[in-house]
Amino acid sequence: MTGKIWTHSGDSHFLEPEDLWHQILPSSQADRMPRTRMISDDEELVEVDGKSFTRKVPRVMTAKGSTGETMTEMAHRPPGSRDVKLRLADLNNEGVWGEVMYQSIGFWCTLIEDRALIAEAARAENEWMVDELKGAAPDRLVPAALMPVLEVEDSVAEVYHAAEIGLHVISLPSGQVPGREYWNHKEWDPLWAAAEESGMVVGFHIGTNGDPVKYRGRGGAIINYVESGRDGIYAVMCLVSAGVFDRRPELKVLVSEGGATWVPYIGDRMNEAYRQHAEFVRPQLSKLPKEYLYNNVYASFQHDESAPAAMWAMGYQNVMFGSDYPHLEGTYGHTQKTLHGLFDDVEPEVRERITRGAFEELFPHITIPEEVLAAS
Repeated sequence: MTGKIWTHSGDSHFLEPEDLWHQILPSSQADRMPRTRMISDDEELVEVDGKSFTRKVPRVMTAKGSTGETMTEMAHRPPGSRDVKLRLADLNNEGVWGEVMYQSIGFWCTLIEDRALIAEAARAENEWMVDELKGAAPDRLVPAALMPVLEVEDSVAEVYHAAEIGLHVISLPSGQVPGREYWNHKEWDPLWAAAEESGMVVGFHIGTNGDPVKYRGRGGAIINYVESGRDGIYAVMCLVSAGVFDRRPELKVLVSEGGATWVPYIGDRMNEAYRQHAEFVRPQLSKLPKEYLYNNVYASFQHDESAPAAMWAMGYQNVMFGSDYPHLEGTYGHTQKTLHGLFDDVEPEVRERITRGAFEELFPHITIPEEVLAAS
């Protein structure tokens, strides 16, 4: 392993301040927003607008802070999980330049059933992200806009608002919105039109489809982890099959953390269905489904050893690395080892496309400075 490989990341997360909602919303609203607290060493209570549930999390560690206070943090959280300056130091050490940043506690906002509450919360959080995250490093950080999705009119309004204040990607739940039609339904067409018109990338982060624990018992941890990627696949299948990319050819979608090799496989299956069951296919498409996947959909992975082959062996050009910072399944602490293991034996143009090219195609305002590359 020689030299530092610099990369962008199509998947990372920020941990919101514990008092974020009270910073940006009136108390009566903030008290209804998602919040969490540890109730044991490995169990967390999540509360959202009158609903609550528990979930297992990795064990925590407790230590004394510099002023003597007790500090409890997830054992695997890097120093920059909440502090932007420390985050940039972490990224420099790991060799990550630009990164898409999704919410953490904000993912639970999909459980809110009050249309006005989520619309106002999304607007307030997106403005906070511009000031506190994007504003800290506009040439590196790409926060994903929180979206209200109970009514498409609110979604459309927030797409334009997010674009106006300088955000570049919207975060949508990868699964079906409770009480709404799935993403292939015509009711969402105004959302795709707004995203294309404003130049916003549509981000689907896998595992944002409710309770991640669908299987229990032997092997459950592995089964649930693999299962979590399925909703991202279904989301883009819906868009392709419904003709969304036919009508909105400039629309770009990023599926984060779900791997990349599924794209050629799903493309082949969709093409076969389109050809062999043509009499049942509605609507008819102007291209085969796989072409839309290859042209309009980008996919990020972190450790998958087969992912580079999705590009050099199967022709899928929109493969993108993602560090998943600061999560346990991410590459923090071994990003360089991971990158060298993935790319030391592939052609330079493959490495460049996956680590930099696909990301910079979606977010052309983010490029790694030549002096940074030269110093590595």
